[in-house]
Amino acid sequence: MGDFYETFDGDAELVSSVLGIALTSRPMGEEGRIPLAGIPVRSLDRHLDRLVSAGHRVAIADQVSEPGHGLVERRIVRVVTPGTVEQGALLDDRDHNWLVALAPAAEGRYGLAACDVTTGELECSVVEAEDLAGEWARLRPAELLLPEDLPPDGSRALPEQALLTLRPARDFRPDRAAEALSERLAVDSLDGFGLEGLEPAVGAAGALLAYLEETWPQSLAHLRAPRPLRAGDYLYLDAQTVRSLELFEGGPGGAPSLLATVDRTLTAMGARLLRARIGRPLRRTREIEARLDGVAAFEGTAQRTALRAELRGVPDLERLLGRVRAGTVTPPQLRTLGVGLARLPALAERAGEAGAAASELAEGLGGVAETAALLAAAIADEPPEEAGEGGTLREGFDREVDELRALATDGRTALAELETVERERSGVATLKVGYHRVFGYYLEVPRARADDVPEDYERRQTLANAQRFRSPALTELEDRILSARDRLAEAERAVLARVRAQVAEAGATVERAAVAVARLDVASALAEVAADHGYVRPQVVEGGAIEITGGRHPVVERQLPSGRFVANDCVLGGGADIMLLTGPNMGGKSTYLRQVALIVLLAHSGSYVPAERARIAAVDRIFSRVGAHDDIASGRSTFMVEMLETAAILHNATERSLVVLDEIGRGTSTYDGLAIARAVVEHLHHRPGGSPRTIFATHYHELTALTQTLPRVENRSVAVSEQGGEVVFQHRVVPGGADRSYGVHVAALAGLPRAVVGRARELLVELEAQPRPGGGAVEGAQLPLLGEIATPAPAPPDGLLDELAELDPDTLAPIEALQRLYELRRRARERLAMEG
Repeated sequence: MGDFYETFDGDAELVSSVLGIALTSRPMGEEGRIPLAGIPVRSLDRHLDRLVSAGHRVAIADQVSEPGHGLVERRIVRVVTPGTVEQGALLDDRDHNWLVALAPAAEGRYGLAACDVTTGELECSVVEAEDLAGEWARLRPAELLLPEDLPPDGSRALPEQALLTLRPARDFRPDRAAEALSERLAVDSLDGFGLEGLEPAVGAAGALLAYLEETWPQSLAHLRAPRPLRAGDYLYLDAQTVRSLELFEGGPGGAPSLLATVDRTLTAMGARLLRARIGRPLRRTREIEARLDGVAAFEGTAQRTALRAELRGVPDLERLLGRVRAGTVTPPQLRTLGVGLARLPALAERAGEAGAAASELAEGLGGVAETAALLAAAIADEPPEEAGEGGTLREGFDREVDELRALATDGRTALAELETVERERSGVATLKVGYHRVFGYYLEVPRARADDVPEDYERRQTLANAQRFRSPALTELEDRILSARDRLAEAERAVLARVRAQVAEAGATVERAAVAVARLDVASALAEVAADHGYVRPQVVEGGAIEITGGRHPVVERQLPSGRFVANDCVLGGGADIMLLTGPNMGGKSTYLRQVALIVLLAHSGSYVPAERARIAAVDRIFSRVGAHDDIASGRSTFMVEMLETAAILHNATERSLVVLDEIGRGTSTYDGLAIARAVVEHLHHRPGGSPRTIFATHYHELTALTQTLPRVENRSVAVSEQGGEVVFQHRVVPGGADRSYGVHVAALAGLPRAVVGRARELLVELEAQPRPGGGAVEGAQLPLLGEIATPAPAPPDGLLDELAELDPDTLAPIEALQRLYELRRRARERLAMEG
């Protein structure tokens, strides 16, 4: 309404509350006064962000007829929701904004379609119910469409952060959806898009189309052909793995995520592609090698530097094209698009200098020269935000606009030219053009020459010494001058619309160029990371073992001074599929687990890896259960969450999977936890078809004995030494198991009071001195209660008393004393076992 968007009644009260703006009122007939709250048109985007982020859908009604001719017609032109925003603070340039639809299918499966309306991308897949949480972790949808008749199902995970929108069930019907999608793509059928077997996902895509048709139909012009995603093409990551490996969200203390650590991309398109690759790594070695070839093409510093210099000037072609197709692009954005397209020939040239692999990535950069030239010729260097202010189009591009601009900005010149023409035509050398605020423009001649004027002059005003006239030419010029500004705005908008239409017609070419830019950006960015931080090209093969020499954690390494991170080797597969990793608290077990998983994941994403050498047997899934957390909202304890996640791993891991498990069973009593941990290891070892490659970190040192009965299990431990009575963590993974965790030492490092630490040491000695029948765990047994610890322990067997009497503790180093104590305990247990 005028220069404001107004809201009324309950909407006004809500908007006033959410935005913190004044609530006014207006008299309205017998109803009395009604509440109003308005925002300036120019502030719409900022206020939209706040309303949408607060969980509201916002319908925008615009004037669609000119004011001054009766009631102004208004129409809802679009509905803004979290899944359909196109700009503003809610839209992250370096991440997708996914609008997702979910359609139920048979046998506990779901059709899933995900669309980013700003880039036009559309993904279609069919997923198992248990895999939905992993999809939400990858996509992080802004909005989720569900059939209104979808029954409640506790096994179906829904994304916490997404706005849930219920839609008519008919919109999800695959036959109806296929027809709508075919019509939108202008094809007879969907047979050529590889969607066979993905009919439920096609139904979900149909629901997306119906929703966009209702909320923002212009966005459908930017929709691309659907991309089918099949489980066999990609390495699966569940939600727990995404979280525990900190792929997209950083860890405690401000540590960055993996993505933030390796993201050196220079364009928004490249950033989105890199995130997508990390979230959905490849499985097929041939495709992985192709990506690695692209990174290898930019190992040379000169070629990489030259290419990245050109990338710095490339804007977000995908989203700019989307705004062109939707009709919401501004003149400055058109200018930006043109400048970006003009840089692509140089980018293609730099890619060609880097070799065949880079040239293959650059395919698609050609063909944009005509569009770039159009925009360069049409759009002024510094156009205004809105067309119609006179400076949008470059001078010389359109003759009518040039003339109207001249009239609007310099009408005096046109009047002077008319004055010269009329003097010659009338023969009155003193004729002049003037202006009267009532009569408008006029031609004035001396009264003595009034009869000499041309016949088409119309007498308007008589003065004492002069006569004033109007002529058809002057009337026409006056109309043109007075209406020039309005006509200029209209002409500029019309020309700009033609330019937008031409750019939209070339949209497929711009799309291909945007994809090529993203690929070049990712390849050169990963090459830059590799060069700066000593990453190497992994060899990814179909079978065999995972062999990593000198592996490092990409995130932790970056947080330490250069050269301080301790690299470690890893071999999984071949002779031993399961590594039992023991060692002290704070020794680096969790870091080691994560770094192996991250190296494997980076390799499958097509990245170089932080290692001296890496030969990676391709995996189908990565399962990571590292770190503890509870689920208060669902009433689940930390231990229950741990067991649920472990169960999912045991049910879904295959012989081609990588499994990293940390401290399974620690959330319950000691022997319950030990029993569960051992049963998990045995289950993984005995799995029909083969064991998944597994690293199992534990403080249950008793598990190290499993190597005697399980042939594919091996012991590894984190090395520790004692120097001057102090424990030193070496962070090296070495062969063999450990029999201590040094928990009391870590407690001292954490700053527990000395009295508490001292008492803990005393209790630890007493606990370890208590004999356990058979020298190991007894099913159902528990550690003695603290009140029972003071009970004197049985005297050691007679044969050991002499050795104890001969010991001189004052001459023993701490580590030697511990070793002697362990040896005496072992012999005592053997004696008890023989006597029992």
